[in-house]
Amino acid sequence: MSTFDYLVVAAGLVAQMLAWRSVSRGKREVLSVVPFVLAAMGVVAIVLYPDTTAKASAGEAALVGAASGVVFWGATRLFVIVADRWAFFRKAVAAAYGQASDTPLARELLLSLLLAVPGEELFWRGFTQQSLALTGIGAAGAALVAWVLYVVANLPSRSLPIITAAVVAGFLWGVLGWWSAGVVAPLASHILWTGLMLALPPKAAGPVESA
Repeated sequence: MSTFDYLVVAAGLVAQMLAWRSVSRGKREVLSVVPFVLAAMGVVAIVLYPDTTAKASAGEAALVGAASGVVFWGATRLFVIVADRWAFFRKAVAAAYGQASDTPLARELLLSLLLAVPGEELFWRGFTQQSLALTGIGAAGAALVAWVLYVVANLPSRSLPIITAAVVAGFLWGVLGWWSAGVVAPLASHILWTGLMLALPPKAAGPVESA
């Protein structure tokens, strides 16, 4: 990675943190700022995406990624049902889902699946992780660093669901990016998980704010 590439990663990190900070402080609604910031990061990632050779074919990566997304959605539903017993969790979830409940599902799906999700994956599991994999830290180290940065980028949301998703799902998508040496698998997983969580949210939660 060049110095410029490191600066781009830092700029993306700051941009996502500022977007979430504006939301957590009540200055902006999630869907009015976060998807567009992430989409812009995705465009930059496409332009700068490193020249790498994927370990898995696009079809294989998409299939594995989609399957993991469905499995993870099921696991998330179970987790929410169990964790809903705790008042702290219910309060955090209610706060996160408050805005989403007033937003038409079609708009949520459009902004999340066409802007936010691709932007995140192209930037973090694509440009950032695959570029770092070409350095001395290797593919596994790159996945770890990209995961930590992704979690940090979401911390200013001050939302338990968002941060938890960044930690757990971010790790899964990083592993998929490491396994496939590309962005197709994590992108497919992220799209399926987010789409299912929006369209078929856990009964204990209601509409879900996308990660």
